[in-house]
Amino acid sequence: QEQPMESGGGSVQAGGSLRLSCTGSDYIYNRKCMGWFRQVPGKEREGVASINTGLLNTYYTDSVKGRFTISREDAKNTVYLQMNSLKPEDTAIYYCAAAVFWCRDTDALVPTTYNNWGQGTQVTVSS
Repeated sequence: QEQPMESGGGSVQAGGSLRLSCTGSDYIYNRKCMGWFRQVPGKEREGVASINTGLLNTYYTDSVKGRFTISREDAKNTVYLQMNSLKPEDTAIYYCAAAVFWCRDTDALVPTTYNNWGQGTQVTVSS
């Protein structure tokens, strides 16, 4: 099964910024909706942000609104997650995912909406 591929994770101090990238084949990139999720050990995977192809509707979990921005660059088959004003509680493995169907308000940040998942990239924010 084809997978998206994440990059850009790393370690940063609180208040800093990171930009995650998610790339994929045309098969992956042209899925109707692309999303970013995160997970820490012992907790459920959490939806962070998602974006619909073409329509460019975006969805964010409340804790990242105003700090994170999801965007697409079609020429590079890449979806970005710009993360600013990072906090220690943002520390997690971040995953990129692709969905066959358009995302909607009710399911844009729900893991079961998505069909293809990357391997993840670690983000660590120190205080």
